Amino acid sequence: MERMNLFAKSGNVLRALNGFHSYLSKSTIDSKLQHLIYIRVSQINGCAFCLDMHTKDLRVMGETEQRMLMLGAWHDAYRLYTPKERAALAWAEAVTLVAKGPVSDAIYAETAAHFTEQEMAELTICVIAINSYNRLNVAFQTPAGDYQPGQFANAH
Repeated sequence: MERMNLFAKSGNVLRALNGFHSYLSKSTIDSKLQHLIYIRVSQINGCAFCLDMHTKDLRVMGETEQRMLMLGAWHDAYRLYTPKERAALAWAEAVTLVAKGPVSDAIYAETAAHFTEQEMAELTICVIAINSYNRLNVAFQTPAGDYQPGQFANAH
């Protein structure tokens, strides 16, 4: 069954979510790290559209193919990611998977060792934002593969 084109029909919904992007664009959280989080969360949620978007955007930003390809196994590819990146990825996974259980004290402590309280709040907004976009794109089966970097300059 063909589903509605989310981008064509729901501008107001997407504008509301774009408020997250506007906020995060002023964050001290590195934009490359934000995109790594977007990719990892999109892998968990099975959002092909967001994977297409954020890998292409991150490639334009100079990220290596190896780091993007290994992101799904970042726990084992620990030498490719800094301790700060690993803490952010663990936080992103835990917040995304809260239905399986609360964010552990260990993950909280590790994240707090690398980020200020303000940055932890911003990391959480980053995770909430991509989870929201993932759910919309998965629900409406937004086609993946045609995204061009910068196409949604004001989107996540």
